[in-house]
Amino acid sequence: MAEPTLGDIADKVDDVARLLARQASTLGAIADARADGAGPDVPLLVELHALRVDALRYAATARSRRERAGFEAVAAGLERLLAGRGGAVVAPLVGEPFSGSSMEAVEVVATGDAGLDRTVAELLEPGLLVGGRSVRPARVAVHRHRPA
Repeated sequence: MAEPTLGDIADKVDDVARLLARQASTLGAIADARADGAGPDVPLLVELHALRVDALRYAATARSRRERAGFEAVAAGLERLLAGRGGAVVAPLVGEPFSGSSMEAVEVVATGDAGLDRTVAELLEPGLLVGGRSVRPARVAVHRHRPA
């Protein structure tokens, strides 16, 4: 099996970017059609959030600045759609205290520093709040103090 050329890879990335843009546009149109004052459409926001996470994953593995910028632009547009429809991305910073109401500890990182105990060591996947309620907790690695 022959290795793909740089042109082949660029074409595939362009295809994925167009697909994501069409999906975001379609989801936006569905949201606009459902906007009847009944509150946020949680299933739609969950799907928008998942698309944003996917776009950021693609950006992280992009082979060129142009590709990375394209995927980051798609992710930024999806975040604006989320915010405009009542959602908020939860992306705790390293060192922030762990909050069980908006975060899920999926990894534990041992530390000898008691000051870091129960703080975020790494953001693994952002979460989603809708109306102040956690719909998808942010997945994080958490420091846990282990005395020597």
